[in-house]
Amino acid sequence: MQLALPDLQAAFAAHVAGVDRPDLVAAVVGDTIPAEARLRVYRHHVSHSLSAALAATFPTVQALVGEAFFRGLAQGFVAEALPAQPVLTEYGAEFPAFVATHEPARALPYLADIASLDWALNVAFHSPEGRRVAAVDLAGIAAERLPSLSIVLPEGASLIRSLYPIDRIWKASQPGASADTVDLEAGRADLLVLRRADDAAFIVLDTGEAAFVAALVEGVSLESAAEGALSADPSFDLSAAFARLLTLEAFAALQQSWGG
Repeated sequence: MQLALPDLQAAFAAHVAGVDRPDLVAAVVGDTIPAEARLRVYRHHVSHSLSAALAATFPTVQALVGEAFFRGLAQGFVAEALPAQPVLTEYGAEFPAFVATHEPARALPYLADIASLDWALNVAFHSPEGRRVAAVDLAGIAAERLPSLSIVLPEGASLIRSLYPIDRIWKASQPGASADTVDLEAGRADLLVLRRADDAAFIVLDTGEAAFVAALVEGVSLESAAEGALSADPSFDLSAAFARLLTLEAFAALQQSWGG
């Protein structure tokens, strides 16, 4: 019986993900190349293309584990999560979570966080640069109003928090880096990923700065964010942290806070 279009589409998607469907084979017209062979070629092409796209998006993960291991990771992910959008730069948001639960990757507990960093850099790079808050923008704001305001991070910015020194791991994995090993016991890393003029980059934050930025992401006021940062790090200096982040163009807009 001929498959209705929705059933045909579902069968084809299942086949691409690795599920053989006899009803799909029966619906495909073969000539000198049997239907089964045609479908196998297409499945291989899709798997190869999507794995290559993932390798481009997660270059640090591939550098750490090697091409063969990464290929297995990518093919496993592709079998579980085909693209929902036609733009391949938007494919892979769930890859870090997949890495975290993938049994062969459990020996590398930092790998999922590296994948999160790769993804964050990808998102930032493909986000519009936009205008950033500068010191001159604060000149016209009364000092007593500042604590009640909140600050919005730039589009595509994200805070990556890891128990491992993923900043050092990332740098050690870049082409041309020294062969020095990274001590996994060196401590956690909190990174703010931002769009730059022609690239994306991350800023290493200390404990107080990370708590401050995390609170700002939630939309709270500068006063509340500072209180949270002081709870995380009693030595937190709001003036110094704010000035540093302002200089690094980490803020996109000031607005009235409704989050307290």
